[in-house]
Amino acid sequence: MKSDVIEAVAPVPTELIVTGRARRQPQRRPTGRSSVGLFFAYASLVIAAVVFAMPLVYAFFSALKPNAEVFQTPPAFLGSEVRWSNFVEVFTYGPFATYILNSFWVAIAGTAVVVIVSTTAGYAFGRMRWRGRDAVFVIFLATLMVPQEVLVVPMFQLMQWFGWVNTPQSLVLPFAFTAFGTFLLRQFFRGIPYELEEAARIDGAGMLRIFLQIILPLARSAVAVLVVFTFISFWNSYLWPLIVVNDYASLGTLPIGLASFAGQFGTRWDLQMAAAIISMIPTTIIVIALQKHLVSGIATAGIAGR
Repeated sequence: MKSDVIEAVAPVPTELIVTGRARRQPQRRPTGRSSVGLFFAYASLVIAAVVFAMPLVYAFFSALKPNAEVFQTPPAFLGSEVRWSNFVEVFTYGPFATYILNSFWVAIAGTAVVVIVSTTAGYAFGRMRWRGRDAVFVIFLATLMVPQEVLVVPMFQLMQWFGWVNTPQSLVLPFAFTAFGTFLLRQFFRGIPYELEEAARIDGAGMLRIFLQIILPLARSAVAVLVVFTFISFWNSYLWPLIVVNDYASLGTLPIGLASFAGQFGTRWDLQMAAAIISMIPTTIIVIALQKHLVSGIATAGIAGR
């Protein structure tokens, strides 16, 4: 009887007894077919990266050319001389430094408002239970189908009623309440286990404390995605500042400053290329700094939810 029981029990590996964990199985080497597929996958990624990077590389080298040689035929990356002074002349051609500071202010303030509104609204739609929640969310989400061009006229009339035309707040508040961030964070919040929230209530935590100390720290990656997209959206906004601002010299943003290099008597393409390269530096730094959270946020926000 005892021998039958011993034979029925599977033998315990020696490494489990000694180390308490199983030995890692050696990884299989890719076969010939899989290695060929992996090669073509990486080659395709490299080709796509080169194709997408070529316009940026051409713009950078065009910023170093004399103005008459930017559109020379046949096209060439390098001109007859390398003019690093074009990047300095950008700031003397017009109030380009003011455009940069205004864009920073608008992008940072608009991003802060969007993050505050989207996190609180996403928490209300995703974690709180109240009558008519789903119907209100559908109506709120339907605003994504309305293009910005349709909203320009009523928004401008609203700014006139408030007396905010040609003011700093008119550049931030009208388009700071969007449904995209609310939808993104609502989906992420719904994927957080409700047991964490119930345990915090048992410990005596209120709704605000649960939101600030439990929900928000778990949603860092989703908030990072929202920060990057919102900052870039405000940074590159051109149509609305062009309409609501009259004094471009003091309240103009960077896209308006880029358009100022095209004048009645010609376009300074060399300076416009240099200014475009300068305008890409802040957004590039933000994407690189938040790259880790950005990748994880994009990967998890789409599959979260119940």
